[in-house]
Amino acid sequence: MLARHRPPASQRPPRALPPRKARCAAECEQLEQLPNIGPAIAADLRSIGVLHPAELAAQDAFQLYRQLCDATGKRQDPCVLDTFIAAVDFMRGSEPRPWWAYTAARKAQYGAL
Repeated sequence: MLARHRPPASQRPPRALPPRKARCAAECEQLEQLPNIGPAIAADLRSIGVLHPAELAAQDAFQLYRQLCDATGKRQDPCVLDTFIAAVDFMRGSEPRPWWAYTAARKAQYGAL
């Protein structure tokens, strides 16, 4: 078996840094800047037509969740809905909160999904 030669870190090109997380809605220019949103959820949002964070302020998180379920043809984990609720809430001016801070309210409002 051949060993892979990997150049030392000083000789490798630098990795691109992920966008800095926004502290408020006004700072948010890319979906990945939203608290709780990484590349996978950002791609999910884009797949259902959400291209800019500002668009989330006028959206219903549950409808976004249903659209994603329909687009993928499978039920998404309810934590995805919690993440969408957190993102919509943030873009409407709320302080950033972790997605799991929305779980109890989501369960009370929507029950089992």
